[in-house]
Amino acid sequence: MLARKSIIPEEFGLAGLASRMPRKPVFRDRVNKARFIAKNGSCNLAHKNIREQGRFLQDVFTTLVDLKWRFTLVIFTTTFVSSWLLFAMTWWLVAFGHGDLDQDRKAGVECVTNVKSFSSAFLFSIEVQVTIGFGGRMITEQCGTAIAVLIIQNIVGLIINAIMLGCIFMKTAQSNRRAETLIFSRHAVIAVRNNQLCFMTRIGDLRKSMIIGAAVRLQVVRKTTTPEGEVIPIHQIDVQTESALANNNLFLLAPLIICHAIDKNSPLYDLSAMELQCSDLEVIVILEGVVETTGITTQARTSYIAEEIQWGHRFVPIVAEEEGVYSVDYSKFGNTVKVATPRCSARELDEKPSILIQTLQKSELSHQNSLRKRNSMRRNNSMRKGAGAGGGSAGMRRNNSALAIPKVQFLTPSDGGASMVT
Repeated sequence: MLARKSIIPEEFGLAGLASRMPRKPVFRDRVNKARFIAKNGSCNLAHKNIREQGRFLQDVFTTLVDLKWRFTLVIFTTTFVSSWLLFAMTWWLVAFGHGDLDQDRKAGVECVTNVKSFSSAFLFSIEVQVTIGFGGRMITEQCGTAIAVLIIQNIVGLIINAIMLGCIFMKTAQSNRRAETLIFSRHAVIAVRNNQLCFMTRIGDLRKSMIIGAAVRLQVVRKTTTPEGEVIPIHQIDVQTESALANNNLFLLAPLIICHAIDKNSPLYDLSAMELQCSDLEVIVILEGVVETTGITTQARTSYIAEEIQWGHRFVPIVAEEEGVYSVDYSKFGNTVKVATPRCSARELDEKPSILIQTLQKSELSHQNSLRKRNSMRRNNSMRKGAGAGGGSAGMRRNNSALAIPKVQFLTPSDGGASMVT
């Protein structure tokens, strides 16, 4: 049995319309790789299944410093209130054991005067620990136990105050606070410097107080597989920089460009421009030094993945001399410009040095052609302006000539011919 035909023609059906619609090319996106170090320097690492939690309690001070402010304040508030309540109960027991809570007891023989309830004992505990003496309650020499409790409470209060002040000082003077003013360029670049491919990034310090003994380290983090088949998910490879030849110390007075020459010992030696975009490497930049004002060692970190490395770019200069003073324009801190750079890897560039020469020659020719086009455009514009001015004067001459009296010709007879008289 034949299938029944539809009233709507097939070319106007959904299948026909879908087949005729232009389709966008489908590209397979590269799997997004998790960053090991975030742009702000924080480590993208989660610790799970830690069974020995008691190790954190063995170093209580560091644990308190590492906690967030809200947890630290809650812990100290709870500690103070708990100590006040504990010693309030102790003072109440001392008063109860000595019989001070008896209303018929004569005045002048109490261990603590005016402690007749738990509320008054709690107020006296606060007065003792924070050394607020209102004068209404005080201990007497009638009870040696009260003197011992007073000494113990003062010692405990001093310990709590010392820990609290130390934690607050360390939290406010942490080294990562100073690292907030140490900045890195948003992108890293790869370009030719001194006839060699180089990986470059820019660092700077926004404060006038300097970082003493500043040192920069570069590491390449990538997933590698050994010849034995072992998979190393985070393989850290140290990268040599130019400043490392001089003990790796920097004088970070103005923004500096950190340069890594891509040579045979570099992990970027076999990467070309196309292979870089498909790779999953991550370049970590670590800046360490001692803060001049506090003497505390600080560290600033950032990282660059393949999408944040610009091939064939160079940082623009931002330091200029103005009226005898060197000024830094931080608005151009991360700006880059395109420069002539071979798209091949450093290995191919070493094997065929002519590639670099040809690239530079092409760049020079294109630059000269652009200059010629620019000069020709300027000449054409100037000629057009001159022609416009000349055309105006010629039109005025034509108009003036039109106002002139035209010549009239007369024919007069003459012997043997005619002569023309004007």
